[in-house]
Amino acid sequence: MTYLVPIRSRRPVSEEFLAYLAYLMNTAVLADVIVIDGSDDGVFADFAWRHPSGVRHVPVAPDLATLANGKVAGVLTGIRHASTAYVVVADDDVRYDAAGLVALQHALQDAELVRPQNYFDPLPWHACLDTARTLINRVTGGDWPGTFGVRRAVLERTGGYDGNVLFENLELVRTVRAAGGRESRPLQLFVRRLPPRTDHFWSQRVRQAYDEFARPARLLTWLSVIPVLALAARLHWLLFGGVLLAPLAVAEAGRRVGNGVRVFPLRATLAAPLWVLERGVCAWLAVAARVALGGVPYRGRVLSRAATPYRTLVSRHASAAGPGPLT
Repeated sequence: MTYLVPIRSRRPVSEEFLAYLAYLMNTAVLADVIVIDGSDDGVFADFAWRHPSGVRHVPVAPDLATLANGKVAGVLTGIRHASTAYVVVADDDVRYDAAGLVALQHALQDAELVRPQNYFDPLPWHACLDTARTLINRVTGGDWPGTFGVRRAVLERTGGYDGNVLFENLELVRTVRAAGGRESRPLQLFVRRLPPRTDHFWSQRVRQAYDEFARPARLLTWLSVIPVLALAARLHWLLFGGVLLAPLAVAEAGRRVGNGVRVFPLRATLAAPLWVLERGVCAWLAVAARVALGGVPYRGRVLSRAATPYRTLVSRHASAAGPGPLT
């Protein structure tokens, strides 16, 4: 397999990240490790000097650098450089162990795309709150991790995936499925992820809520949270309490499915009502951003599209001529 890490940083990478790359280079299941670097010249040069021997360090392809979503530009650049049939795409905060990579490789034998399950370690308060989202997602369609396994051929056949959308993970999954690919979601394939900085966590609140414009039914669900709570509070305090605590049952179900109790502590379940409240508020802020700005700010631009509708992608890729290189 080839391991792809798209990065774009304003500061030099950490020694811990360099040590992780060195670990990957000594993992037998990986044939290649490629870091696709969209950082400014100074940070790019620093990494070029410091990265472990054997790691391939490449810039984002010039014809892809104009894409609004830099992660997609990095992934598609990496696909061009990859030579193996199976590819691991991972954010720079994802930390596989050898067993996880082997399990991912095995899963790719029966699917074109594999969606593992991330968990945060360590687990500060903001990561605990975000883990409540993960638990709810595990029983409502699947979580959205910072890593995927994918067969290179399917992305070559589709010419990649749209890099001018906000919810790039959903765009990738929909594109693979629209091209006839099979998706696997092994709930027990746990992959460690480092928690984000607190400032980064706050910056993602409205953006993640805006992602739900790609899934209107879920957006309507989150928009209903505050009105339903307000109505319940007017009717009876017991009803209000019941509505507020309902997410606990859903989150705990997510914690127990697929042996999630091994990596998800009970306090993540207890954070579920607070996360639902946060998402209910941020859903309305996302709507306000759509009305006032036409979208949500992202890396100096305003992105209006969360993801391409699945039916559009099916129509786009149904008449694909067959496997071919990315253009």
